[in-house]
Amino acid sequence: MSWQQHAAALAQRVTHDESRWRWAVAGMPRHHFVPQWWERADEGWLLRQGPADQEQWLEAAYRDTSLVTRVGPLHADQAEPGEQPQGLPTSSATLPSLIVRMFQHGRIGDSNEVLDVGTGSGYGTALACMRVSDVQVTSIDVDPYLVEAARARLSAIRLHPRVETVDATGELPGIYDRIVSTVGVRPVPASWLAALKPGGRLVTTVAGTTLIITAEKRDDGTARGKVEWDRAGFMRTRHGDDYPPHASALIATARTAGGEAFTEGRYPVINIGEAWDLSSMLEIHTPGVLYGYETDGDRRTTWLAHPDGSWARATSNGGRPPAVHQSGPRGLWDTLDEIRSYWLQHGELPVRGANVLITPEGRTLLARGSWRAAL
Repeated sequence: MSWQQHAAALAQRVTHDESRWRWAVAGMPRHHFVPQWWERADEGWLLRQGPADQEQWLEAAYRDTSLVTRVGPLHADQAEPGEQPQGLPTSSATLPSLIVRMFQHGRIGDSNEVLDVGTGSGYGTALACMRVSDVQVTSIDVDPYLVEAARARLSAIRLHPRVETVDATGELPGIYDRIVSTVGVRPVPASWLAALKPGGRLVTTVAGTTLIITAEKRDDGTARGKVEWDRAGFMRTRHGDDYPPHASALIATARTAGGEAFTEGRYPVINIGEAWDLSSMLEIHTPGVLYGYETDGDRRTTWLAHPDGSWARATSNGGRPPAVHQSGPRGLWDTLDEIRSYWLQHGELPVRGANVLITPEGRTLLARGSWRAAL
């Protein structure tokens, strides 16, 4: 199959027949933007080189999945076979259906000036150029190499948007009708409201959650909107070459040590990472919390750790209540149980569907019923 056939099949999977994004996806050579990528394996990260295996390249590029293009400070483009990067993924080519959904949340009109926050591979920028025109699109990324590579790959297919190296949390290079971000922020930067025209619309996710915020700017300089019922998760904004290192010693402690407090838990051990609403609510109340989940036969363990030195571990065997160890200035498992109690008492968690107020000073406030949270 040719790449055009692959792209047409992808467009059919991720857009509906009447979608204005159908022809943009169908006509975009996604493989062109991802010549090399990292694939996770049992032994670590494996480098995949597209031109070395054309069939594998097209099959991977036109799946509706994300392709990791940078781990820690090492770009796949600049790596050699056998290299083993360390750390977290720091850039990827986002799955196409999610890029389209984020742009759809933006309600982009034909005449809109669009800011694409998080250039990454450049594929999303290219789709935005096809939806409006390249002269109406600006794309920014904190990574100079990504900006240079995306600019060259866009130019090679005759698209010439403005692509700049910019820290998205700082001053932005223009004024826009739409700001659509494929990186997570907390809170929404004040510079975004300054760069958004009155009546303009922004779309982003809250860092560390699957919460999508949409908001429109008012004449008073605020932006008001909501947390969408839809879900999306993106990497956090970073300000340098890599994310700060995790507290690995604290994580090791959380996984093995005896805690200052030992109790029996009220609720079953759960894989927090797969409970999206629960993990989002936990991050809202305890920003920066880390967690993990492990199984060994009937034995299930969840651990949590926080940069303030708090940690917790809950272990259960079979269907028995979990044994909970906790230490530090806050009870992380207690916080988790409080959220789960709220869920049982009210039937759902309040954060999804919440109203959003973003102030010109950069405060992001969430509210639903009597529940309130400030980011």
